[in-house]
Amino acid sequence: MYEEFYNFNERPFQLTPDPAFYFESVTHKKALSYLGYGLNQGEGFVVITGEVGAGKSTLVAHLKNKLEDEQMSVAEVVTSALDGEEMIQVAARSFGLDVEGRDKAGALAAIENYLHDQARDGKRCLLIVDESQNLSIGALEELRMLSNFQLGSHPLLQMLLLGQPEFKKLIAQSEELEQLRQRIIAAHHLEAMQPGEIEPYVRHRLEHVGWDNNPELDNALFAKLHEATGGIPRKINQIMTRLLLLGAVEQQSVLEAGMLDAVIEEMNGDDSEIEESELLKPQPDQNLPAAQAVAQARMAAHASSAMTASSEAPASGEGHFGEKQLQAIEQAFADRDSETETMREELAALSALKIALSDRETEVAQMREEITSLRGALSERDKADEASEESLENRLQAIEMRLDDQESSLRNVLEKLIEFFEANGQREAA
Repeated sequence: MYEEFYNFNERPFQLTPDPAFYFESVTHKKALSYLGYGLNQGEGFVVITGEVGAGKSTLVAHLKNKLEDEQMSVAEVVTSALDGEEMIQVAARSFGLDVEGRDKAGALAAIENYLHDQARDGKRCLLIVDESQNLSIGALEELRMLSNFQLGSHPLLQMLLLGQPEFKKLIAQSEELEQLRQRIIAAHHLEAMQPGEIEPYVRHRLEHVGWDNNPELDNALFAKLHEATGGIPRKINQIMTRLLLLGAVEQQSVLEAGMLDAVIEEMNGDDSEIEESELLKPQPDQNLPAAQAVAQARMAAHASSAMTASSEAPASGEGHFGEKQLQAIEQAFADRDSETETMREELAALSALKIALSDRETEVAQMREEITSLRGALSERDKADEASEESLENRLQAIEMRLDDQESSLRNVLEKLIEFFEANGQREAA
């Protein structure tokens, strides 16, 4: 409706990921840099995480458009809760392999044969796994095992894992994923867009659908948009869609800040129920870990609800009251734990750096051993050459000595012959 009113050739703020609308914010530019580095390595795992709606799927769609089909085969898996065997089956089918009726071993064999065939054709293989936070530990371990396939010394499969913030926590904290953690060669967490990026983002999407400054945009919109959405692209798209719809309904040629306020108020709904009952919220114990504190608060909420139900009939909508409070508590603890998670991420990065440095030191040591070996071989060759030269010199000296001896012998013979002939001549003369 609104696209017709404003003469757009399509909807500018659709929620479906579309690489044609890709906007390179600061955080997306960093993510592409990490992806480029990781893909150039040709092995291991690249991990991209971010909040719901941060633009992970659009980023991957943009990346796939840049990859050349002649050089890389790309398969994509959008997961639900998969165990290890299911993960293998889904991965095989994502590469177009028919593994119907095969067990896990058969599916693995099919994947390995496919990867070998692609490598012989000069193509690399990339498996993209979206919504990785839904995977079981067993499924993640199976993915790690897939990364072991090699042709000679060349890895055959590289993986890109996309997930929400809880996947980032899982990788950082799970002892069972230590080996997978060591295979991660690049990782990035997509942050929200910065305040100064909201206006360029909105204008970028509008211009892509033929916007000619109709409707005009009130400059006050963008600060309010950032405040209402936190810089999350999908939330911006939702609000802008509602705002354009309101503008079309009211036939407005200018989208004003007051219209945006009305849209945000409508989307947020009435929060008066929570505000009036603020004192009744169960207070979590700040000294407990977040998970235990939230569980304790949830139990308190249920107990309070049961006591209320035994004394008076519940009002309409009261069944959702405790859950909203608990969501607020969970958010508070998520904020409290953010600094801890940042430190854990830095530790994980340091661990990966140590592993990389260790590998580099091993390579340097091997190179030094090779240099030492070459030097030894050269030294042995020089010694052999010296020995050969000495042997030749000795043989020449021996030949010269034999020549001297022969010359001396010849002279003795000649002298004796001369003496013999001279003596015979004197006898004949006498």
